[in-house]
Amino acid sequence: MDKITVTRKSLRAFGCGLFGFIPVIGLLPSLEALSLWFRIRKNYQGWNPAAKYLRYAAVLGLFGLLYSLLAVLVIIIAVADKLLP
Repeated sequence: MDKITVTRKSLRAFGCGLFGFIPVIGLLPSLEALSLWFRIRKNYQGWNPAAKYLRYAAVLGLFGLLYSLLAVLVIIIAVADKLLP
């Protein structure tokens, strides 16, 4: 991977991490942010000019993923509460 590609993917991961905070809908962007973070960290060992954004993307992606999973769990519990007598 060259430096331009790494920078673009780092900024894309950051954008996905930001959208990851939308409950339930943000599940896929959160997974994409974490996936990009993992692939960049694995395949590129040089200096990344957008390294801060990549770190923030990983944190935002993780929190977004946990937030979305919590929202899905709350919805499942609410639906199960209505269906069970």
